[in-house]
Amino acid sequence: MTNGRPPAPAVDVRERGHDAAGQPIQLDRRVFFQLLAFSTGSGKSGPAVEALGAGLARHGMAGVVYEDVNHPRGLALLTFSEEPLDFVTKTRVLVGEGVLAELEPRPELTMIGRTYSSGYEQDLEYWLLRRPRETVLNAAWPWAIWYPLRRKGPFERLEPPEKGSIMREHGMVGRSYGEADLAHDVRLACHGLDTNDNDFVIGLMGKTLHPLSHVVQAMRQTRQTAEFMEQMGPFFLGRAVLRHAP
Repeated sequence: MTNGRPPAPAVDVRERGHDAAGQPIQLDRRVFFQLLAFSTGSGKSGPAVEALGAGLARHGMAGVVYEDVNHPRGLALLTFSEEPLDFVTKTRVLVGEGVLAELEPRPELTMIGRTYSSGYEQDLEYWLLRRPRETVLNAAWPWAIWYPLRRKGPFERLEPPEKGSIMREHGMVGRSYGEADLAHDVRLACHGLDTNDNDFVIGLMGKTLHPLSHVVQAMRQTRQTAEFMEQMGPFFLGRAVLRHAP
């Protein structure tokens, strides 16, 4: 007791998992991802793509440049780092240089999030740090769909066993597409980071477009999406035209 009040509960912000023996493991590292979308206005996209690639190299940032399928003059830049300050000191500076300063931002498609663990991962470094990078940089998977989502509040009030069952159903759908090399996901938490109060950002990557649409359709049939999803989207659909990994 302090001044007649009970002590505040301890806060642990580490990511958690379990090793092969079932023992708890923790890791206080994660990767932040940010997607920024632009219109080239009346200009051609080629010079902007080249400038984005040169800027990523100059500032030492890892990233992917997408051409927007649904906007004939649209581009998007995905950057990622364990240090979120890089989005201010590097990405922000990068897009303000040279011809890139002439791009028109499309803030309605801005997405940002952080990798997180579900508590069952046996190799936290792989799932939190390496796998997401490898997924977005894989040249064999150029197609991408990115979108935010927000669950309904009552989901968080469910008892852990019921919540776990719902999440396993949802996860098995995604796993089946991944094992078939049809769609590969990047899951990010964005609580308090997203301007529209979303909970998560999802990235889907694959070698062809149809399976990415198909997995979104299949997810609509799960209990999580059918009963507990408040909002999904807006959706960004792009094809990677440049990747940089310093």
